[in-house]
Amino acid sequence: MPRLFIAFVLSFLFAGFGEADAASIHLDQKRIDETVLRAAQIQRVHALIVALDGKPVAEHVFRGPGLDSPVNIKSASKSFISALIGIAIDERMIKDVNQPILPLLEKRAPHEMDPKVATITVDHLLSMRAGLERTSGMQNYGRWVQSPNWVSFALSRGFIDEPGGEMLYSTGNTHLLSAILTDVSGRSTWELARDWIGEPLGMTIPQWARDPQGVYFGGNEMQLSPRDLLRFGEMYRNGGVAGGYQVVPRAWVRASWTVRTIDSLGRGYGYGWFIAQAHGLPVYYAWGFGGQMLYVIPSLKLTVVMTSDTNTGSAVGNHLCKLHDLVANGFMPAVMETAPAITDGPVC
Repeated sequence: MPRLFIAFVLSFLFAGFGEADAASIHLDQKRIDETVLRAAQIQRVHALIVALDGKPVAEHVFRGPGLDSPVNIKSASKSFISALIGIAIDERMIKDVNQPILPLLEKRAPHEMDPKVATITVDHLLSMRAGLERTSGMQNYGRWVQSPNWVSFALSRGFIDEPGGEMLYSTGNTHLLSAILTDVSGRSTWELARDWIGEPLGMTIPQWARDPQGVYFGGNEMQLSPRDLLRFGEMYRNGGVAGGYQVVPRAWVRASWTVRTIDSLGRGYGYGWFIAQAHGLPVYYAWGFGGQMLYVIPSLKLTVVMTSDTNTGSAVGNHLCKLHDLVANGFMPAVMETAPAITDGPVC
């Protein structure tokens, strides 16, 4: 399927995302500036970009690297791996999300596995519903990344739930997707990321960590600058399009932003993206450890990037809640024609 579309067709296709009419969007720069001051007082926040209809209305570095310097986006990498899977399906390298994963990993799967592993699909990995014991969490994560074979370790975990059951957030799931991308394409995940997404978006994507077998870490440790993270978010906001080029299939953006499961705190999750609401409007966000955040609110043409210190979890000191509050009760009302009442915003 060709991914290059004529520009006038794109506006028609994107209408399905419910984007607000440009004439209805209001910009309260004073409220933007006040919210920026609040962000500056959160000591763990490093950088902030707020863009309205693709144009920055606030760009600030409070501490740490600059806006064009690659930083570790931690688990926000999962949204990027999801995008690569969507392209691989469009390129017929993977049949569809319902394809079982074992035939795609036949060269890497360990001999000793629970027979139920054969029922795990690409969809289950993307939506964190593989059912296997998590590789995330302090103790589990350490054991996993210190193992001699990350793919084998992830596939040989015991089952906590049935495949397709409850959400069990696990970076091992996304790493399996990286191994699948490597094997079905015959190229590294970094090369795919660079050529499929980096080049058309004008992004710089440095090489990042790999497992002992050379598979690029799926779902962690990617390095992107705040401005490149904004480019990625803007591409999704525009239905997978950047510069008139269909980078990610529009249908994949919609699929990724459809709730597939809900975590224990009530947060919706699609394919590599968390999904919430604020002021009755859908909010899609990529979330990395410590507070590496990419928020996309298509109905307001609003995209927000925030990077934070990576040494402390985003739950400590309610840091994630503070970031959500900046978006829900600062930046969103600043671009809404009628300022809404304060909301609790996305679940944190």
